[in-house]
Amino acid sequence: MAMIQTTKGLLDESRLEKRTGKVDNEFEKSTWVEYWLEGELVHRSAETKLKPIDPSTADVGSFA
Repeated sequence: MAMIQTTKGLLDESRLEKRTGKVDNEFEKSTWVEYWLEGELVHRSAETKLKPIDPSTADVGSFA
């Protein structure tokens, strides 16, 4: 029995609907986990990792 800390307090994971997502592009890799209770978002955990940028190809702009 896993307990999840939510906006409604500690709830048993089996009572919740779990949804996951991700973004993976040239700049970042992000993942998240959401827990829903009766159509209401009650918990979200997210992690974002920035990817290295090659300074020789980066469009950094300039100041005038």
